[in-house]
Amino acid sequence: MGTVRLGKRTEGRSPKIKDVMPLASLDDLVFGGWDIFEDDCYAAAKHAGVIEPALLEQVRPELEKIRPMPAVFDQRYVKRLSGPNVKKGKNKKDLAEQLIADIRTFKAANNCDRLVMVWCGSTEVYMKEGPVHQTLAAFEKGLEASDETIPSSMIYAYAAIKEGLPFANAAPNLTADIPALLELAAQTHSPLAGNDMKTGQTLIKTIIAPGLKARMIGVRGWYSTNILGNRDGEVLDDPESFKTKEESKKSALDYIFQPQLYPDLYADLTHVVRINYYPPRGDNKEGWDNIDIVGWLGYPMQLKINFLCRDSILAAPIVLDVSLFMDLAKRAGMHGIQEWLSFYFKAPMHAKDLYPEHDLFIQLMKLKNTLRYLKGEELITHLGREYYD
Repeated sequence: MGTVRLGKRTEGRSPKIKDVMPLASLDDLVFGGWDIFEDDCYAAAKHAGVIEPALLEQVRPELEKIRPMPAVFDQRYVKRLSGPNVKKGKNKKDLAEQLIADIRTFKAANNCDRLVMVWCGSTEVYMKEGPVHQTLAAFEKGLEASDETIPSSMIYAYAAIKEGLPFANAAPNLTADIPALLELAAQTHSPLAGNDMKTGQTLIKTIIAPGLKARMIGVRGWYSTNILGNRDGEVLDDPESFKTKEESKKSALDYIFQPQLYPDLYADLTHVVRINYYPPRGDNKEGWDNIDIVGWLGYPMQLKINFLCRDSILAAPIVLDVSLFMDLAKRAGMHGIQEWLSFYFKAPMHAKDLYPEHDLFIQLMKLKNTLRYLKGEELITHLGREYYD
């Protein structure tokens, strides 16, 4: 989480966020969840091969105690996966009620004061809003009818929000960002955040693109390709799941470059995104970017970026950050869309008729100013005139 500057630069107050904000202590956290596979967390982590065996052994007893609850899962929405640890119910409303029962049992069994749910499931097939998503009444009727436009992730979101839990979507699929669940969140005062955590190639885009735009350097093309071999890569090998991810990954540049304001520089941008499933790579994702840029007098130049990253190593810390901040939001009485957490997401949730902010540096300023606001500290604009007047 880093530090947050409080007050003027001359005051020298830059405490760690964890020391100045009333966040839950890591020692007080209890982890649980659902999975379509029955492996405990140690066995799952060993199979994934992300963490070195010697390091994994140090936390083996704790991880072996965490066993997944049977999941709500329908292969129509994630076509490349199947597993035995799956709930059965007469309809989707029944499945939602089973999840609510799980939530209540987990809270009681672990003596928890508060809960947060983060959807970390696989990317579901591409979906647009339909009639069943427009009102809470229509959505609940759709649950009873097992409407096919209500995927598994929405059932989890409904269960969490119904219980008043903060809910964050770490995947790109349409989930809590529908009018019906926003209506429910307003009733239960649940904070919402999403979508699609920003960890690899899109993180780099939201770092590089604002710099190019700040200097008014034109961009003619941005070609991005990824290779990864984990379960995420296997799921995204399905064209319908890839479509969901593609929409999420491609949206950032349009909003950062604002081609409608700078047509000579960005209106003709060709943006291509590819993801290739390559099993030998495992969790070590590799992202290549070729960026064709245009400088003064129309002279062409290029940027080439090769990001060899570890998908889960980048994602896990920000799942924890989001969980702690969402709990803070709930305790602070902040419900509905938490745009101040857009720093963590590729496709940030935002108010209707308001464009999302994708510039990583503006997102970070928004996050830290929200923390200052919650602490009753002066918001920082970086005007700085007070040092010279």
